This record gives sequence, structure tokens and C-alpha cells, in this order.
Amino acid sequence: MNTKYIIGIVLASLLFTAPVQAQKQTAPAEKTETRAQSVKPRHLTKAEFLSKVANFEKTPDRWEYLGARPCIVDFYASWCGPCRKLAPILEELATEYAGKIDIYKVDVDKEPQLAAIFGVQSIPTLLFCPMTAQPQIATGFMDKEALQQAISQVLLP
Repeated sequence: MNTKYIIGIVLASLLFTAPVQAQKQTAPAEKTETRAQSVKPRHLTKAEFLSKVANFEKTPDRWEYLGARPCIVDFYASWCGPCRKLAPILEELATEYAGKIDIYKVDVDKEPQLAAIFGVQSIPTLLFCPMTAQPQIATGFMDKEALQQAISQVLLP
């Protein structure tokens, strides 16, 4: 009698805990999918800039965009308050516009030659690079709405 009672309790506890264990196992997979969809701006060195955006050493007299899709290049510094305020907005836009535009970041302290070539004297400075037209530069902090407007007018008209 006691054996049947103990077996009944064990079976009942298994029935109640099995669905909970199954939920715990599927939860990380859902989080992984969310992370996979999140796109972050990519940090560029001078060499990467020359291959992904424009090779100003090869064609110094004209702008020739090399990217597969339009891009924004954020010239920033880690110590810059407005740059730190802009960073999460650019991360959101990188995810929202994934596959439509690329967002790159250039640290002016690590890549001073790139900053000098584009005349960056104040940060943040954003370089908007459309596929066929000339690039446009904006200096200073821009909120998300202003960036979305610039994207729709300059990069994805």
C-alpha cells in the first residue's frame, strides 16, 4: 500500500514538473533568436574604411562609394557625451534598417587620419553615404526622428 502511494506521488510530481522543465529549455532558444536579429553598428579601422566605404587613397580626386548598401559613418570618441547619447539611437536604427543600410563607427582618437580627411573638427559627426550621390555630413547630436528623416531623404529616397 505504501509503495503504491509513493509511486503515485512521484508520478504526480513528474507530471507537474515536466511542463515547467520544457518551458525552461525553450526559453533560451527564443532569446537567441532575438539576439540574432539585433544588428549593431560596426567599428571601422582605416583599412576597413578603405575597403567598405571609399578608397580615398586610390581615387583622391573623386568620391567612389564601395558599399553594397547606403551607410552612415559615425565619427565619435568614447569620452564625448553627445556621442554616448547618440550610440544607442544608432544601435536601434541599425536593427530597424538591417539589410537596407549599414551603420559604421570610427573612433577619432584611434583613427585621427580618417577624421582629418573628412574635416571632422567636432563630434559627433555623421557621414551619410548614398549609393550614387555625393556624401553629406552632419555635425552634432541628432535625435532618432532627425536621423530617420535624413535616412529617408539622403540614403533611401
